Amino acid sequence: MGRIFALILALQGFAAGAAEIQVLSAGGVRPPLDELFAQFERASGHKVAVKYVGGPTVKREIDAGAAFDVAISNAAVIDELIKAGKLAAATRADVARAGVGVAVRAGAPKPDIASVEAFKRALLGAKSVAYSRDGTAGAHFRGVLERLGISKELEPKLKATVAADPVGGTLVLVAKGEAELGIAAIAAIFVPGVELAGPLPSELQTYIQFAAGVGANAREPKAGAALIKFVTAPAAAAAYKAKGMEPAGHRH
Repeated sequence: MGRIFALILALQGFAAGAAEIQVLSAGGVRPPLDELFAQFERASGHKVAVKYVGGPTVKREIDAGAAFDVAISNAAVIDELIKAGKLAAATRADVARAGVGVAVRAGAPKPDIASVEAFKRALLGAKSVAYSRDGTAGAHFRGVLERLGISKELEPKLKATVAADPVGGTLVLVAKGEAELGIAAIAAIFVPGVELAGPLPSELQTYIQFAAGVGANAREPKAGAALIKFVTAPAAAAAYKAKGMEPAGHRH
């Protein structure tokens, strides 16, 4: 508790005037971030205005001129933005990493996906499979289908969605029963209406490392840096672990 209290006091030092911090974030880390942003708002007095999109879309939005203070995405995207001068290099921090998992509607039978063959059978046996066409997990899934040699066979069953779409997103379709299976970053699956059937088999798994940085032209650079410090502090680790993620600095 001492560390959290010290962090709150440090944050309050930034809050001479309450700032509104504009955050552009990958949707794959939304559940733990929503929790941490709420804690940060209570601790600091600042407001967090966040827009969730697919990981690669974070870069496209920033390249197109989107106004933001903090960007959170997969590490490769953050590093590209630093190289392009869009993020301040000194503010870069690793956030957490997540594997890719399979979601089913809450209460639905969970397919066996423990081995490569079982996962392949589950995909071929499913009536429909949703994935995000603009997300990092979705791009990995398309590669997995190629590796398994079932891309053409599965094409008619696939539902390509837009990440963070509140009406037709991958997990929304699964929750409504409009897609039998959904492929997403594991942390993203911890939302009402869906359940984690399990991670992809280890031979097919990838780990998405999420990182953050403050915009080079941020309107609220100090408050943005304080937010990044908060979501990457040791006290934040429990929020990531509860959503199946591995916090930065907690590698096994």
